[in-house]
Amino acid sequence: MKKKLFIAILFVFASCSKDSDAVYEPTNYQYYYLTSENTIKPNQIIGGKGTLEANAITIANNKLYICNGDVLEIFDATTLSYLSTLKSYTKGTTTIPFTKLSSISIDNGRIYLGSIDSRIFVLDENKLSGINTIGNGQWWQTFVHVFGLKAKDGFLFVKEKNNSVKVFQTAQISETSNWNLAPIAKLNTLKGGTEIYSMDIANGNLIVAGQNANGFLHYNLKDIEKNATSSLTVPILPNTKTLTDNLPSSVVFSDEWAMTTENIKGTNYIRLYPKNVFLDQNYTPIINNSDIMGENTFKSITNGAVLKDRIFVADNANQAIRVLKLNKVTIAEQK
Repeated sequence: MKKKLFIAILFVFASCSKDSDAVYEPTNYQYYYLTSENTIKPNQIIGGKGTLEANAITIANNKLYICNGDVLEIFDATTLSYLSTLKSYTKGTTTIPFTKLSSISIDNGRIYLGSIDSRIFVLDENKLSGINTIGNGQWWQTFVHVFGLKAKDGFLFVKEKNNSVKVFQTAQISETSNWNLAPIAKLNTLKGGTEIYSMDIANGNLIVAGQNANGFLHYNLKDIEKNATSSLTVPILPNTKTLTDNLPSSVVFSDEWAMTTENIKGTNYIRLYPKNVFLDQNYTPIINNSDIMGENTFKSITNGAVLKDRIFVADNANQAIRVLKLNKVTIAEQK
């Protein structure tokens, strides 16, 4: 009912104009709003344990990937039909069961899958077979746990415990590379503990949702390359703008938008920003929703993904992936 009333009001505004004999070209305004479209729930996972708690989700080549505890769930991102569950890394005679999956990134035909148990699994995107692993599962070795990662533009960024991000080149990783890779650079996230961090790359910049630092952390990729060696001693600090009341939990970019999930004074929001405006650190969203049309409050949203005009968000309080639609209305205002 509230949805219908909202849309009706928009069209009432569209029809209002001042009486005049003169003819004027109308001024067009665009308004955006979200509606609920669908939901993925545990009972859709064939042979599953009846639980769905997504630490991370991503979409690549029309497939939705969900880090669900100790397994990776794969769905068709358009039809939402269940495709498969991957429970372990397999390469030849080597099989390593997945545990505590925290993060996922897909780039250039590879799946990078992070585990809190101090390891990254690198898989072939099409075959789902193992390419290699980074880290051996011991926190005192390559990674002090893995709480987030992003692979793009030739880089692999890995969020560790506390305020550390290690930077690798994806070219370092091959079928024969050593598991104990040395990072080429290090970044400082200002604050951090054992929270799962979200990050994405756009226009030559890594953006980290700095939930402990009350802001989005910007790192320029060229500056990282330039200062890589010295950063191994003194990690690179971000360019950031403090958002006093905001605790950003995720950020993801599409061609047009920056979509974030943020906790503001105890309330969870989905926010949508024009991409270039967001990258300029102007944090004025065009969508700022804590619910959908006054209903279905976002009690616990941890991360998200975007596919065209669909927004996927992990709602762990309800063990669901909520699928929302971004709607646009153009209103012509007569002068």
